[in-house]
Amino acid sequence: MKVKLIIMLIGFSFFGYSQKKNSKKTIAIKPRTEFVSDLLSKMTIEEKIGQLNLPTSGDITTGAPSNSNVAKNIEEGKVGGLFNIKSVQKIREVQKIAVEKSRLKIPLLFGMDVIHGYETTFPIPLGLSCTWDMKLIERTAQIAAQEASADGINWTFSPMVDISRDPRWGRVSEGSGEDPFLGSQIAKAMVNGYQQNDLAKNNTILACVKHFALYGAPEAGRDYNTVDMSRIRMYNDYFPPFKAAIDAGVGSIMAAFNEVDGIPATGNKWLMTDVLRQQWGFTGFAVTDYTGINEMVDHGMGDLQTVSALAMNAGIEMDMVGEGFLTTLKKSLDEGKITKAQIDNATRLILNAKYDLGLFEDPYKYCDEKRATTEIFTAKNRAEARAISAQSLVLLKNNNQLLPLKKSGTIAVIGPLADAKENMAGTWSVATNMEKSISLIAGIKEVVGKNSNVLYAKGSNLDYDPAFEEKATMFGKTLHRDSRTSAELLAEALKIAYQADVIVAALGESAEMSGESSSRTNLEIPQAQKDLLQALLKTGKPVVLVLFTGRPLVLVQENESVPVILNAWFAGSEAGTAIADVLFGKVNPSGKLTATFPRSVGQVPIYYNHKNTGRPLANTEGKFEKFRSNYIDERNEPLYPFGFGLSYTSFDYSNLKISTNKMNSREKLTVSVDVTNSGNYDGKEVVQLYIRDLVGSVTRPVKELKGFQKIDLKKGQMQTVNFEISLEDLKFYNSDLKFTAEPGRFEIFVGTNSNTENKVSFELIE
Repeated sequence: MKVKLIIMLIGFSFFGYSQKKNSKKTIAIKPRTEFVSDLLSKMTIEEKIGQLNLPTSGDITTGAPSNSNVAKNIEEGKVGGLFNIKSVQKIREVQKIAVEKSRLKIPLLFGMDVIHGYETTFPIPLGLSCTWDMKLIERTAQIAAQEASADGINWTFSPMVDISRDPRWGRVSEGSGEDPFLGSQIAKAMVNGYQQNDLAKNNTILACVKHFALYGAPEAGRDYNTVDMSRIRMYNDYFPPFKAAIDAGVGSIMAAFNEVDGIPATGNKWLMTDVLRQQWGFTGFAVTDYTGINEMVDHGMGDLQTVSALAMNAGIEMDMVGEGFLTTLKKSLDEGKITKAQIDNATRLILNAKYDLGLFEDPYKYCDEKRATTEIFTAKNRAEARAISAQSLVLLKNNNQLLPLKKSGTIAVIGPLADAKENMAGTWSVATNMEKSISLIAGIKEVVGKNSNVLYAKGSNLDYDPAFEEKATMFGKTLHRDSRTSAELLAEALKIAYQADVIVAALGESAEMSGESSSRTNLEIPQAQKDLLQALLKTGKPVVLVLFTGRPLVLVQENESVPVILNAWFAGSEAGTAIADVLFGKVNPSGKLTATFPRSVGQVPIYYNHKNTGRPLANTEGKFEKFRSNYIDERNEPLYPFGFGLSYTSFDYSNLKISTNKMNSREKLTVSVDVTNSGNYDGKEVVQLYIRDLVGSVTRPVKELKGFQKIDLKKGQMQTVNFEISLEDLKFYNSDLKFTAEPGRFEIFVGTNSNTENKVSFELIE
């Protein structure tokens, strides 16, 4: 990291920062190791433990900061950072307490859940991953860092890189899908976007990769639930994105809520020290999730003092909210349950982060009010968000090329998500201004202008059950439940539907139907909306289903009956215009699924890179075979496979070749394929490469993503796409957890989704 060598000190008290005029003094700042060691030598044990305490802003955000309970703790050196406090003015006032009223004047970290944008909000992470465009994904994190840092924030609890293969789990919306290879590329892009390899700049922020580890695989898809898996699966499938983030230089990591090998991650020394630090060389600091230490009491690991010591011994440096460290570590130290060296090391890592961020040089570097008024939610950022959001949409069905629509005639926009600007940003959009988000109806009206007559009706509420709707529209994301009867709502919708040339049905989940603590057992669209959709189809008018969702849904009925399905996810603050750009052909959709869509919830967990059984299903037509691995009431294959997504044009693959059919460990192999845009529109295609290791010392998946390229082709244009395969692409963790490649036969598949049959083969030789 670049670190400036000059420190501006005013009214110096060790390194204090009073604001007396005309008393500036410039001195050279010491190198980080020396500086932090000097500071540690001056700290009491209570002040060191205070640096490990991360409370929420609490009453500091509702009244005068100087009069709050948190402020008292800051003055006494009992706080290392705060989170979820917003605005430069408020943060400056709180920072002033730390650097002017506490004994050692140590500045605070200020964190926030900047998950997929700040005030300019991008698609939810699952949607963003469907762009398969690492430059765009990195750019979203860069813009988020620019805006957050302009508003006083210097630490984000992102990226969330949990692999998940169970759409019942609501937090699938916050991750990048089911694949470790793609997830690793996105993890690196996000870390690079936030940190830009230069934390000394005032427009970068400290990233925090989460949740370490396995959080995306809870039993029954129920949030916070038990996780149990083999270590070989951990290393091959669930660890890679975390390792990628660490290799990219992520500054902090957050522990998961779940247990790993029977010990909660927050207190798991094998996970937090052996793997994270000794095997992977992580040098940043580890923070718990919200009350993660306290929750180990309910896990059955002991009382608060016991679990706090457990976390410290495991390798946790910072305690979020629970104050177990603050209230018990001194006693555990006196009783010999932890060591002074452990407290010193944890404190050092927190201080290192503050040093790298430049807070010791200027604790107010993120408190420039001019930046706060000129760099947040700008027209430029919103334009980029609109363009990026359009790239995340996935076209699942387009019978008879109904899309793109014409900007003419009468368009009926119907559904509870049609005029729902509060929901467009999706879950975990804590800094967004929901009032400024663009709804679908508003976006369509803006894009078509005066060329079309746009009609609107709600058609139904989110769900027949008002209690369910209340749970699904928390945090201000109301759908303004209509008090009319279902029959009245439907009658109004049908009245305008019969006047229209085409119906755009805006249906699906509300923003908070997915996300944290939003697990579902039913993955279908709520019945009230299904009934509305079937009534609209019976009008005989062409229907375009714009689907809002934070997870893969079961869409068998919709796929069979609706001519067009466009998956919009939750596309961010510019959602309405971005969706309209795709509907009316300004943007040709190019999104590809990063999570498999099941035919039934009974297939879950379902993912493309599964293992074969000893009795795999032989046929590919969904026919039942006795004594084979299949269901008696459902097909094996999903509704939409990983990597799937349509375009307004078509792409043909041909001439798949490899440079050699034998490869040794020192060589690289080149794969090439010709891709032709054979349709009538310019378009983008994600060319995907999968590898199968046919024989291994342990069973291997039927297919694994090992490369992809997103290309842009004019209609009629052909491009030869090349991939380079090295020994690293063939490696996996064996039963000894050794990362190795084994000689033998391999198949390479290249195509438009994970179901491609275009393949060549080669042999890896000694």
